[in-house]
Parts: sequence; C-alpha cells; structure tokens
Amino acid sequence: MAILNTFIRFIQVSMPRSDVIILTDPKSKLSINQGKASILPIEGNYSRGNLMLQRIKSYIAFLELKLEEVDCVNCARHFVFTDSDMAVVEDLGHIFTSYPNWHLALTFRNNKGQPLNSGFIAVRGARDGISKAIEFFNEVLKAYNLKYMKASRMLGDQLALAWVVKSYLSSAFGKFSRHETFTGEVNGASVLFLPCEVYNWTPPEGAGQFHGMPLDVKVVHFKGSRKRLMLEAWDFYNSTSQLSDMLCLILKSGRTKYDF
Repeated sequence: MAILNTFIRFIQVSMPRSDVIILTDPKSKLSINQGKASILPIEGNYSRGNLMLQRIKSYIAFLELKLEEVDCVNCARHFVFTDSDMAVVEDLGHIFTSYPNWHLALTFRNNKGQPLNSGFIAVRGARDGISKAIEFFNEVLKAYNLKYMKASRMLGDQLALAWVVKSYLSSAFGKFSRHETFTGEVNGASVLFLPCEVYNWTPPEGAGQFHGMPLDVKVVHFKGSRKRLMLEAWDFYNSTSQLSDMLCLILKSGRTKYDF
C-alpha cells in the first residue's frame, strides 16, 4: 500500500486535475481514500502467472466502458495506463496537445529483446482513439495467447506488444536507438512512440551502471528492488519540490546501497 499511495501522491502533485483509477481484482480488499483516486474492480484471473495477460484484458474492459461514455470529440478525457511503481513528476497533458494526431502511445528503449515497455501506455480519449486502442490491445492479447503463454510471467505482454508492432511497422525498430519521438501506423491505429528515457525512465543500479541522467524526465519507473527508492524520493520531493535534486538523490541512493 505504501507504494500505491506514493504513486497516487505524485500524480496529485504533478497532475492535480487528473482522476486516478486503480483497476483491480474484485476480490481485493484494497481501499483508497485519497482525493480523486478511486478503485474499479474488473473480473478476471489475477493469479501471479496470469497477471500480465489479465492486465491487457483489464485495459480492454476499462476502455469498453469508457467508449460507452463518449458523447462528443471535444469533451474527451484522455487515459494513461501505468504501473503503480512509477512516479509521474511532470504533467503529461502536453503529449495530447503537442502531438495531436495519434490514437495510442507506447514507450520504447534501445533493447533488442524487449524494445517496448508496457508500464506506460496512453490512449486518446476521443471515440476513434478508444476504438483503435481496443483493437490494438485485442491484437496484443491474441499474440500473447498464441505465442507467449510460456514466457516469463512478467515478459509476455511486452513480447506480444513488440510482435504486433513489428508485424505492421518493422521500420519502427530501426528508430528505437535514436531516443526521438515519432509516429507510425499499426493496423490502422496511429501510434506515438515516446522514448523511455523521458516517459518511462528507470534509475540505474549498482557499480558501473551510471550512464548519465535525462534532464527532461517526466516519469520515473522504480522497477524491482528500486521500489524502496520510491518512498525516499517522495519524502524528499514533497519537502523540497526540486525535481533535479530528487533525481540526484535517487541516483546517489541506488549506487550507495548497491556498490559493495
């Protein structure tokens, strides 16, 4: 709960007008009492081995609900799906205005095996954006079921994401090393590709892992054992509101605790 509460607090500071909706198992005893944060139970199989597959199904179920609520293009509310071990440190609204002609957004990195990270996916809240995103997720779900059910439980969705994108837009893979935002079409959906070093940045760990720090990071991803740093980062950020100092704290703490 400490990680989830910290996740919510970062969003409430960086994007105070946003609603935070936690998609979860109806059997969960999770309770949230933080401003505009709420829980949306979605039926499914939430066992550990099925968790990433269920996440895709939950995204589809959520978007289908939102599609029923869409009544006009100009009053759309956009959606950003993220892992709960992320800290949103700047308002993400600009991706919907600065890049107006896309349906969904994915984050990429220069990683041959797993070039797309599923921890951050944005969907434009207009009817066509939601519809195209549902179609896209259904393709990912199909690929997961056909090809990646035996993959490590935390990798299947990312492998399926990459397979779907490569099937329709293989040229995108040649751009992942450039760290520049670009768009492409995947089976009729306009996809915005955002660099992980800005929108899904993971702090380095251990000796020899420091490769510099992005100056314009918007989202920090505290994967794995880095989760312990998320609480430290919030306490520091909450007291100083200095993003650059907070990022330096993360780097210093990670190296100090892992360099033996």
